[in-house]
Amino acid sequence: MRGRPRRAESAEAARGASAAFTPAERALVRRLRRPPAVQRWLRSLPYNWEKRGETLRSFRSVVRRRTAHCLEGALAAACVLEQHGYPPLLLSFESQDGLDHVLFVFRERGRWGAVARSRDPALHGRKPVFRTPRQLAASYMDAYVDLNGRVTGFAVADLRDLGAYDWRLSPRNVRKVERWLIDYPHHALPMPEPRYQRALARYKRFRARFPSPAVRPAYFEGREAWL
Repeated sequence: MRGRPRRAESAEAARGASAAFTPAERALVRRLRRPPAVQRWLRSLPYNWEKRGETLRSFRSVVRRRTAHCLEGALAAACVLEQHGYPPLLLSFESQDGLDHVLFVFRERGRWGAVARSRDPALHGRKPVFRTPRQLAASYMDAYVDLNGRVTGFAVADLRDLGAYDWRLSPRNVRKVERWLIDYPHHALPMPEPRYQRALARYKRFRARFPSPAVRPAYFEGREAWL
């Protein structure tokens, strides 16, 4: 019951965002009606390496700057697809190295999928073919492994719980979203040790062959489920 006023505030904020879109934003939202279209748009944007300092931009700032990192991409996807009836849900990962990953998640015909922006192609979106959020999250386990990364937990968080907070169109960094996700209760998602060691050994072999960090691995199974 306590969540209802916050959801009502969020619904009002979503309507306000719709009315406040610039012509360019409105045209983009109108064009990006479904998750695959949003995924293609995000992949067309250069990755935001934050070379001038940490950023956490809203949809409006992503459109203006034409660049996004993972959380910025997830927020942009949530803002766009919310206008087409998709709840603004995020999937948050915790990793042993503290480098977390965030995606927009959606449900179609009872199955879960994701839209995401990442430096790694294997950490982009997924088709809605997964029965549960846990199964969806588990599909990222192997791709998350590098010299330090390893998934330890996940959570599905609803941005409507932030009420009227302006994560959609704010010209400022929306730091509250980041803090909220850090504090959000995550479910344990342990990667079995033998599986982790195999994935780590494979990554080390890949890096020995391709030492440039610009070359990212895409050798994973399950690519038919990539969005």
